[in-house]
Amino acid sequence: METHTNLFQPARLRLARLFHGLTHAELGARASSSRQFMHQLESGIKTPNELMVNVLSEQLEVDPSFFFTPIAEDVVEQQCHFRKQRTTPAKITQQVLARGTLFSETVSKLEEYLDLPEVDFPEIPVNSRLDVEQAAERCRKHWGLGVTAPIVNMVRVAENAGAVVTHFEGVSEKVDALSVSRRRPLIVMSTSKGSGCRSRFDIGHEIGHLVMHQGIETGDHDTESQANHFAAAFLFPRSAFVVEFPRDKKLNWTTLYQLKLKYKISVAAILYRAHHHLGLIDATQYRVAQIYLSRSTQKKIEKYDEAVAMEQPELLENAFQALLEEEEINAEYFASQVGINPNLLEKLTGVPRTKKPTTKNRQKIIDLLEIIKAKQNQ
Repeated sequence: METHTNLFQPARLRLARLFHGLTHAELGARASSSRQFMHQLESGIKTPNELMVNVLSEQLEVDPSFFFTPIAEDVVEQQCHFRKQRTTPAKITQQVLARGTLFSETVSKLEEYLDLPEVDFPEIPVNSRLDVEQAAERCRKHWGLGVTAPIVNMVRVAENAGAVVTHFEGVSEKVDALSVSRRRPLIVMSTSKGSGCRSRFDIGHEIGHLVMHQGIETGDHDTESQANHFAAAFLFPRSAFVVEFPRDKKLNWTTLYQLKLKYKISVAAILYRAHHHLGLIDATQYRVAQIYLSRSTQKKIEKYDEAVAMEQPELLENAFQALLEEEEINAEYFASQVGINPNLLEKLTGVPRTKKPTTKNRQKIIDLLEIIKAKQNQ
């Protein structure tokens, strides 16, 4: 934690309450108090005594010192790229902002011990469709991914560029993937996407926001369309697409599914790109394709979806394992430095609590340290 003061910080109580998605009334009930008193505490009208601080700490899974440390920098809504910003319930938005704030503090504390990959998202403003295509191509070249090669792991691409990718337990299943533009960008993956292809597309969408929309409020039709276009162009570049996409009058579904498995992008996204982005099929062909996908019940779950694995974040887990080995700092101690308990740390980061490594596992974790350091040079 940062140096704490002797003054109770009302904003800290609000942060912890919103993290758990609780109303004033719900927290009051847990603390054997009232909605009004919780509101007064958050408003700074009243100050809790030591007993109430301990009760609130227990209920909100934080250390008492948590409430006496000013918030360094809130995550604000303008920094968040929500897929459905205008329709996302206010309660969910507030919970995401609270979790983003505490998550950012946690990552900042982690950076005091370890060198995480350097943040390297180029800023590329766009206006036209051609601009988006070129932005995707520039990012591939900038990150050394080649112009046409399939992307092996989209989560790793984001993490190598300096983003921290995670799930927010209890929230990720309620929202599409989202990103937060900060000094170190944050990408929150949805846990409701059962398809590896769709999850990879979501990561590409958020990378698109971080590259094209820095300082721009998103969530409207134009910015969302641009982010979707970026994801498709990044996953399946036009120079490869125009060569490999089947040009028969009648769509060749066997080839389409082969392309899906090669580039790990849904057939629906391939068809959309072929029609709307590159004009390789006309409106009639596109409509016939949509009818086929609908009648074959592939609108939500496509054929061969199970062949594309869901990608998982790696950086945080590797970093915590490295922290344990390099500094001999376990989850309990690290959580105390952030002012939360280990259970909350696990909910926040998705990283299971680990025990001190055995001798035979030491070399594996030392290797993980080298992976983290190597990422800075990729």
